[in-house]
Amino acid sequence: MADFRALKAVDPEVLSAISDERERQDRGLELIASENFVSRAVLEAVGCVMTNKYAEGYPGRRYYGGCEHVDRVERLAIERALALFPGAEHVNVQPHSGTTANTAVYFAALKPGDTLMGMDLAAGGHLTHGHRLSYSGRDFHVVSYGVDRETERIDYDEVERLAVEHRPKLIICGASAYSRVIDFERFRAIADRAGSLLMADIAHIAGLVAAGLHPSPFAHCDFVTTTTHKTLRGTRGGLVFCKEEHAKAIDRSVFPGLQGGPLMHVIAAKAVGLEEALSDDFKAYQRQVVANAARLSERLAGHGFRIVSGGTDNHLFLVDLVSKSDALTGKVAEAALEAAAITVNKNTIPYDENPPMVASGIRLGTPAVTTRGMGEAEMDVIGDLIVEALGEPESTEVRARVAEKVHALTERFPLYDPLA
Repeated sequence: MADFRALKAVDPEVLSAISDERERQDRGLELIASENFVSRAVLEAVGCVMTNKYAEGYPGRRYYGGCEHVDRVERLAIERALALFPGAEHVNVQPHSGTTANTAVYFAALKPGDTLMGMDLAAGGHLTHGHRLSYSGRDFHVVSYGVDRETERIDYDEVERLAVEHRPKLIICGASAYSRVIDFERFRAIADRAGSLLMADIAHIAGLVAAGLHPSPFAHCDFVTTTTHKTLRGTRGGLVFCKEEHAKAIDRSVFPGLQGGPLMHVIAAKAVGLEEALSDDFKAYQRQVVANAARLSERLAGHGFRIVSGGTDNHLFLVDLVSKSDALTGKVAEAALEAAAITVNKNTIPYDENPPMVASGIRLGTPAVTTRGMGEAEMDVIGDLIVEALGEPESTEVRARVAEKVHALTERFPLYDPLA
């Protein structure tokens, strides 16, 4: 990691913010399901001199000279992404984010006004799956599906009914707050019946798919998008995969359609993260992520909290807070836990009666704490700390007491040792 000598001389204010954030990460418990901690190798790559290079275009077909070395690193990222996900035919590693990857698919497959079908944000979907405040809900005609009110799981018969009725050009499967296995094969059958293209957004579960802990979408979907952080535990960025027949359209959609010069330092870091994900250690890590999520959800359920859909099959789950107390909203819980050095995000639950900025639940995920080396025993401790903090959410004394216990726990599992 950098020693920050130059930054200290040039901009001590920025360095102060970086140092404070570094301490927050090291001393707190990160339970936001979409966050993780990269390795030192990834940190070094993302801060490398490739940030200086303009490289519009693709390897061997650039609009600038001097690209032989960035070509090498982009080819490595491509090779490793395809190796990590058997069945993938083509990948573009340039998207700056998951949102950019999703947009690339829409621009390649749809025209403004076409119908797309995706999971409702309130049911666990993502903003880019057709929410009215996103370009995806503004530029296209959207049909949304949700979850069954009783089981809080996807009702595939209802998805099929909607698809056959509305004949969307593109169906999106995937979620940002759904704790159950997604049946990509069933989605393929639905898409075929409706005459639709099919896209899977696996931003949250990509690491599990890579490790064989969740069914793969690649045999069933025309397009697959993902981020490279979250469960993949790489640098922040996106990837977009597709069947070979769509490769030219996807590449043109990313560049020049959406982006100019790619972030070559980020692509270098993506290549490093993908190499790490090809290891047996990564598979073992993913198994622990899933085991930890199950254990933490069970611990909280044992304390009387209702877990949405009754549990989890993956790395995350939603906790219904209002079933425990009408006064305990997601907003209240997020603030109380953050003051106690536990970071979560408030989250709506299916059929929530509270608005999103208040929300009736919180979303919890285990990728980051598992990266630190924590296992099921620590999940029991974390569950008890959450319960303690939420028992008196407005109490400064309780918050301070829990924070001390959190710091004692995290000291046993340092992020970057020694902290640089």
